[in-house]
This record gives sequence, structure tokens and C-alpha cells, in this order.
Amino acid sequence: MAETEAPLAAIRSLPSWLLGRAAARGRSLVAEALAAEGMKMWHHVVLSAVRDLAPVAQADLGRSVGLDPKDLVGVLNDLQSAGLVVREPDPRDRRKNAVSLTGEGARRLERCRKAAREANDALLAPLSSAEREQFMGLLIRISGTEG
Repeated sequence: MAETEAPLAAIRSLPSWLLGRAAARGRSLVAEALAAEGMKMWHHVVLSAVRDLAPVAQADLGRSVGLDPKDLVGVLNDLQSAGLVVREPDPRDRRKNAVSLTGEGARRLERCRKAAREANDALLAPLSSAEREQFMGLLIRISGTEG
């Protein structure tokens, strides 16, 4: 009987498979780092968007991060319960809620930013500085996020 390729060798040689594995490893490293700060991935995404957009209408916030409105409400409830954001009537339209970061939210976000950066550094540790720069450029080009 002829020797055959290792199981899934053809699949494992595809760039899409390798990118998926690298992405899964990156998500895992970042999720662990954020968990150490008491934060989940979507909570971190929403908190970051609030920092950048505040005060922001809840609906606009959901659209900006691509989160379903009912899921956003749950995330915002968690963040508000933890004292990281406040929801108040939007001064431009009192029928809507505007979301803003609290002082504790800003401090937690800074700790999470540092933890996520360290996790990404661990992900890219096998690469030299020049390779990291090249890799990031290539990822931007193939991800469709170049702009």
C-alpha cells in the first residue's frame, strides 16, 4: 500500500486554515488576558467603542461594533453594573440613551489595553521586529481593512 499524506495535510497547508488557527490562538491569548482583568471580549470591544464615541446613543454604539441590539443591552447592563459605563438620556434626543465611560471604566480599559497588547506580543513573539511589521502589513492587505 502506498504511503498517503498525513490526515488533513492538504487542509492544514491552506492559508485560510493557518490564518484561522493563528486567529484562534490570538483570541484565546487575548481572552485569557482580559479575563484576568474581569473582562470578556465583547465587553472590551464595547467599552473601547464607548471611549472613542462617547457620549454615544446606544443604537449608534451597537451599529459601530456590529452587535445585535439585544446582545448590546446585556453587555451594557454588565458594564453599568460594574460601574464602568453610565447610560443617561441623550441630550440631543431625550428618547434615547447616551452611553459614557466612568472614571473606573477608563482605568479598567487602560489595564485591558495593556493586557491585550501583551497577549498580542506573545502571539507574535516568534517573529522579529521586521517580520512583525511585514506580517501586519500583509494581514491588513488580505483582510480588506486597508484604508
